[in-house]
Amino acid sequence: MYGTSTKMHPDEVDTDEALVGRLVAAQFPRWAGMPVRKVRSAGTDNAMYRLGEDMSVRLPRIPGAEGQVAKEQRWLPHLAPHLPLDVPVPLGQGVAGEGYPFAWSVYRWLDGENLFDEPLSGLHDAAAGLGRFVAALRRVDTTGAPRSFRGGPVGAEDAGVRAAIRDLGADGTLDAEAATAAWEAAVRVPQWEGAPVWLHGDLLPGNVLGHRGRLSAVIDFGCVGVGDPACDVMAAWTLLSAGTREVFREAAGVDDATWARGRGWALRFGLTAEHHYRVSNPVLARVAHRAAAEAIADHHSR
Repeated sequence: MYGTSTKMHPDEVDTDEALVGRLVAAQFPRWAGMPVRKVRSAGTDNAMYRLGEDMSVRLPRIPGAEGQVAKEQRWLPHLAPHLPLDVPVPLGQGVAGEGYPFAWSVYRWLDGENLFDEPLSGLHDAAAGLGRFVAALRRVDTTGAPRSFRGGPVGAEDAGVRAAIRDLGADGTLDAEAATAAWEAAVRVPQWEGAPVWLHGDLLPGNVLGHRGRLSAVIDFGCVGVGDPACDVMAAWTLLSAGTREVFREAAGVDDATWARGRGWALRFGLTAEHHYRVSNPVLARVAHRAAAEAIADHHSR
């Protein structure tokens, strides 16, 4: 994955391999002395390090991400047995120390490359596998589950989306008229009236792994929670091609309204993330640009 040199948040905390080594030695002495290697990342919330050959360390970079630690530690073991793809396995939870201010996690290392770095060779199989993953996640018992911050109505960020359309249209990044038409269609779709279901909430190329060209794992469950299943359907536009979307849809088993809201979620993510990160995180901005373009094109092709 790629790194960025510009801080994306005024309260972002710097980390390095020496800090991780000190934290591990102080709190998990059985792993002290293992080599620590930074995993370059375009992620916005967490820094990742490889610990030895078989583990990873994940440290929040900003205050708002610290709550993800306890959530993943609590819920990943509940979800994992029901899912058809590998997910992170928590091995330990650390606390603030050594000058670092947040809770942090140790996980089992998952082999594979994120899709920023190594696109999948078999998109048809990947689309089916990802659809089965979304469907399986949706079926897991939700008793006591937290609400996903992306689990509400797609139109809840209407002002932010319209500001992004205005600014990106003004500099020629997109066709503002076409984007507005696609967005207004998305917010008119009937809302989810069923019980909240489990969502990953962030199915982007950096959070999906492939191994030897095949889909292998889903990582980064910091957004996990319950809500409208349409949020995870946005993977059809953030990760897949036009030729494989129907494969994903069939495997995911979603109705017309959920599919249309999912396209709206891809558009919402794409517009707002490109608008926000085009200077500070160009890798994520490119992913966002593609998602918005795919969603707009798909809307106008119907």
